[in-house]
Amino acid sequence: MLRKLFVFFVFGVIGTFCMVPQNHQKVTRHSENFIVGGQNAVPGQFPHAVSLRNTSNAHFCGGSIITDRWILSAAHCTMTRTPENTWIIVGALQLSTGGTNVYTNRIINHPDFYPLDEAGDISLLETRDTLIFSSTVYPINLNPQYIGPGVVTTVSGWGRTGTNDPFPDTLQWLNKNTITNEECYERLPVNDAHILQDNMICGLTPPGQGVCSGDSGGALFIGNTAIGIASWAIFPCGQEYPDVYTRISTYYNWLLVQMES
Repeated sequence: MLRKLFVFFVFGVIGTFCMVPQNHQKVTRHSENFIVGGQNAVPGQFPHAVSLRNTSNAHFCGGSIITDRWILSAAHCTMTRTPENTWIIVGALQLSTGGTNVYTNRIINHPDFYPLDEAGDISLLETRDTLIFSSTVYPINLNPQYIGPGVVTTVSGWGRTGTNDPFPDTLQWLNKNTITNEECYERLPVNDAHILQDNMICGLTPPGQGVCSGDSGGALFIGNTAIGIASWAIFPCGQEYPDVYTRISTYYNWLLVQMES
């Protein structure tokens, strides 16, 4: 089933999945679920990675530092949230300890986002205070160029290491290869392939690896440059299907305009 990489609200109604295709569910929309078949990160390895949490300190999505005041994430993570109930934790390696809460000043969701077709699944969070950069808190660059197939990329996050596994405490990471949207379409289940659009980019790993429930909002990146945002995948986790990310180059100019407003 096709599920959002999150776990919570669709149009303000509590639920585990987005009710889209019949035989697959969106990778769930709430955080604490990310990498299947990955490995532990070490301190400072991914200083752009942030944990978005509710006011009970429960992680619900990922995000990336892109300036000293702005965090990049996915619209389906933030569409029902407010600055008052959304914490931004920077500089953390473990969910249980460390990191700094910089609080949220403003949330901007892309106006085209619609949960049933996934267009515009991108958002920005402005921090209340200016971030102080260090070895564990540092921005990632944004890629303005179209990225084609055959590129080795990386994803990281605190999500589940398996469909029914407990959440890992330590940030996980995994390499993925980009594929063409044509190949992605052919590899996806027939009931879900129609959701794929040009504003998305697909990553592929061998069976037993991939993103899982709650991976939403984290970056797909090359070195220190983000090319995508974790958006949706096929459930159960770690099958042979590609994972799908919002293509940053499509929304690059929109991001610049919003951060200048």
